[in-house]
Amino acid sequence: MVDFSSPEYIQFFRHSSPYINAHRGKTFVLMLSGEAVQDNNFANTIHDIALLNSLGVRLVLVIGARPQIDERLAHSKITCAYYKNIRVTDKNILEIVKDAVGNVRTKTEAMLSMGLANSPMHNARIRVISGNFVTAKPLGVLDGIDFQHTGEVRRVDHEVIHQQLDQGYVVLLNCLGSSPTGEVFNLAAEDVATQTAIALKAEKLIAFGKAQGIYTHSGQLLKAMSPSKAREVIQTQENEEALRLMQSALAACAANVKRSHIISHSIDGALLQELFTRDGSGTLITHAGYEEVRQASIEDIGGVLELIEPLEEQGILVRRSRKQLEREINQFMLIERDGMTIGCASIHPFTDDSAELACFAIHSDYRGQSHGDQLLTFCEEYANSHGIKNLFVLTTRTAHWFLERGFQPAKVADLPEEKQALYNFQRNSKVFVKKLK
Repeated sequence: MVDFSSPEYIQFFRHSSPYINAHRGKTFVLMLSGEAVQDNNFANTIHDIALLNSLGVRLVLVIGARPQIDERLAHSKITCAYYKNIRVTDKNILEIVKDAVGNVRTKTEAMLSMGLANSPMHNARIRVISGNFVTAKPLGVLDGIDFQHTGEVRRVDHEVIHQQLDQGYVVLLNCLGSSPTGEVFNLAAEDVATQTAIALKAEKLIAFGKAQGIYTHSGQLLKAMSPSKAREVIQTQENEEALRLMQSALAACAANVKRSHIISHSIDGALLQELFTRDGSGTLITHAGYEEVRQASIEDIGGVLELIEPLEEQGILVRRSRKQLEREINQFMLIERDGMTIGCASIHPFTDDSAELACFAIHSDYRGQSHGDQLLTFCEEYANSHGIKNLFVLTTRTAHWFLERGFQPAKVADLPEEKQALYNFQRNSKVFVKKLK
């Protein structure tokens, strides 16, 4: 049972408010595979979708039916041919596909229509609409294989879908498409979701898979990747589902969908964690700087103050007034993670080709993850590019950290005369210097 009065819950709710504001009015395309529909967690996923709808997110759901089709084929003792992991759909198989897709769509609509008291769907009043919004074309003949009624997306009627979203509907799409000649084609849900996100110029494409996200060979979850990094990872990806989802994410990013997410359909709350927490739950692929190190500007003052004030209160950092920070903000370097300042440092140059590295701070939630090294490297490169030969630091609590990174013990007398005059003997800070290349 959640303790709604707990500090952790209150903090989570407060920290989620920027995301609530950022997501309101935006268009998200959610791709739910047939495996997601079968999963025991599907009801929870539907509840979270209802919550997004209530928060003003414009939602398009694309529902797959791969395992449901396979079950019906097995029950009918029909063998289905595949080529390059693509189903060959003849006339008999198409009828089974239509039956499975219709069943999945009906189940999804029913769950989105729930409004039981004492449930997360109470008074949700979600309006769901489906239609012939996707025009398909035959996949044709590939390497001599005729795919018959297997198709691909030809066009998405984005204008009509936007009209429905403007009226507050959740738009539900499936993996069937019709051609101008009246034929029906079996489509890959990934293709429908990707092309829909592109046509709508959606803010996000969110794909649900079995795994939490994309993993390295050593089992490490990749939390965020640029498209170029994702293309590297995809070369060695052996998991078929992960490969499909990454290909969809990359295609969306290439067509200017800002962010593509790959999350688990089996983890309760994965969607909310991905959208309303800074670290998310799965893998994000984006062109934008999800995490970047850069020089600060005047707009960053609030974030820097929020980071350093707790450390000032503990006496770890020297207290700075807002006016002082405004004067010195261009001397600050920072690490920004999804809009939040999680690390900062300032470089104060002196006339003797030396500079002080000051106000070096990493947010407590992100220590021990190499962010300090990342920030220090950036500061050293910045100092080098500005002709600084020696970088010195005054510290009371982190002497060993700087020693381990090439700084050498020094004396107050080794500091520039201007800094010696300002040295606070009451703090008794230790002095360390590093010669830059």
